[in-house]
Amino acid sequence: MNYQEIFSQSNWLLEKGGLRYIQLKRRIEKAIADGELPPGIPLPPEREIAKLTGLSRVTVRKAIAPLVKSGLVEQKHGSGSIIAEPVQRVEQSLSRLTSFTEDMQFRGIKTTSQWLNRAISAPSPEEIMNLAISTSEMVSRIDRLRLANDIPMAIERATLPNSILKDPLSVEISLYETLDKVGKKPVRAIQHLKATNITKEDAILLKCDEGTACLNVTRLSFLGSGEVVEFTKSVYRGDAYDFVAELRIPEGV
Repeated sequence: MNYQEIFSQSNWLLEKGGLRYIQLKRRIEKAIADGELPPGIPLPPEREIAKLTGLSRVTVRKAIAPLVKSGLVEQKHGSGSIIAEPVQRVEQSLSRLTSFTEDMQFRGIKTTSQWLNRAISAPSPEEIMNLAISTSEMVSRIDRLRLANDIPMAIERATLPNSILKDPLSVEISLYETLDKVGKKPVRAIQHLKATNITKEDAILLKCDEGTACLNVTRLSFLGSGEVVEFTKSVYRGDAYDFVAELRIPEGV
C-alpha cells in the first residue's frame, strides 16, 4: 500500500480548496471510492498521516472523525483505524405486510437466521396487554438474528399466544409461512418506529458499535377477525436498513 502517494499534498491539497481537514477528508473518501484504500486495510496512525501530509495531528483527527461517524472508517480499540466493509442498504415498505424473509426474497437477497431463543414461557405484563391474553395463558417466543447476504441486519423478538403457535420449534425459516400453514397468518399490522441508540448487548449481535443509531420497531399483527396474532419488538441497524412509506393525497383535497 503506497500511503506516500495517497497522502502526498500534491495529489489533493489546493490553496483555495477550503479548510484543510475537509480536503483531507475528501481525499480519503476518494481513495476509498477508487479502491486505493480497500475494505479491511488499516489507516496509518494519526502521527504518520500528519507526517505524510504535512498537517497537524489535530487536523488529521478532525478529518477522520466524520469518516468514522459515517461508517467509512472503523476505529477498534488496540487496532487503530481500518477501512470499513461496505454495508448494503435494504429498504422495507411500510405499505405492505410482509415477513423479513418474504421481503428479502422479493429483492433477490439471501436471508439466514441465527436462533437466539425458541421457547414457551409465561407472558410479561406488556405482552398480556398487547396480546389481549389472560395471566394464566402461555406464550411462544421466537428470538433471532436476521441476516441479509450474511450481514447482520436486525434482531427480532416475537411473542405469540401459545394458542396461535403451539410449538415455536416448528418455525424453521419464515414465521409467517408457518402461521399460513395453520390458517393463522396475519392480514394487517400496526407498527411503531422509534430512533434510538443501540445497546451493548444488541451491538455485539449486529456487529456494530454500542450507541450506534438504530431503529426500534414494535409490530402488533392481527387476523382478519381482529384477533391479535403477534407482538414483535425488533432492532434494525440504522446504517443498513431503510423503511419507506408511500403517501397518497385523497382526491378532492
